Amino acid sequence: MNIISWNVNGIRAVMRKDFEQQLKDLNPDILCLQETKAQDHQVEETLEKINGYHIYSNSAERKGYSGTAILSKKEPQKVTYDIGVEEHDKEGRIITADYGDFYLVTAYVPNSGNELVRLDYRTDWDKGLRKFILNLEKEKPVILCGDLNVAHQDIDIARPKPNYNKSAGFTQKEIDGLSALLDEGFIDVWRSQHPDEVKYSWWSYRFGARKKNIGWRIDYFIASEKIADKIKSSSIMNDVMGSDHCPVSIELDL
Repeated sequence: MNIISWNVNGIRAVMRKDFEQQLKDLNPDILCLQETKAQDHQVEETLEKINGYHIYSNSAERKGYSGTAILSKKEPQKVTYDIGVEEHDKEGRIITADYGDFYLVTAYVPNSGNELVRLDYRTDWDKGLRKFILNLEKEKPVILCGDLNVAHQDIDIARPKPNYNKSAGFTQKEIDGLSALLDEGFIDVWRSQHPDEVKYSWWSYRFGARKKNIGWRIDYFIASEKIADKIKSSSIMNDVMGSDHCPVSIELDL
């Protein structure tokens, strides 16, 4: 089973590029999207030409902002939205699909914002997500994927020193938020399989950052340790264009 996660930075914008052909070429069993920036009906209308997938969308109350979606060849046993915390459930950031052997959760984690104005909210959000994931994990293994908006280690960011505790996505509070989940029996799949490799999944549109490969690794698959042996490979697909993020993927043998 091939699962791909991709922050598309606007589903309607990416569809005007080569998304439809890219999807055919990549041919994932499951595609998780973040930052769809569209209401549910707009996501469905935008993707209606794509055959062979069940489509699930969770949009933000605010139009043109945030949003997640799952495209799945196999119909999940159940799909739920959000995490059940009112203050965190207005931005369409979570979809959970039950595939029988495991839960798949796709997340678009809040950015802490310019001058870290949203860092406290983000920290609370991380705690809420962690509690939600751990409750699911009591039932069966969990695979979390998406734009987690944090570079976890120095190796995950091209310029760690000038960004540490100054830039959203590389503060100690955000790093600790992901570490706290990993400490509960989860693994960062790509890093566990590629311990020393430098590869990024997001680049600023400014200053030719992608061409210069001045990037951040902020898109992840995080998996329960109990399902880790079923994950045969993982990749960061930085040759796939269309967004300021590139897709990340895993191959799951169940």
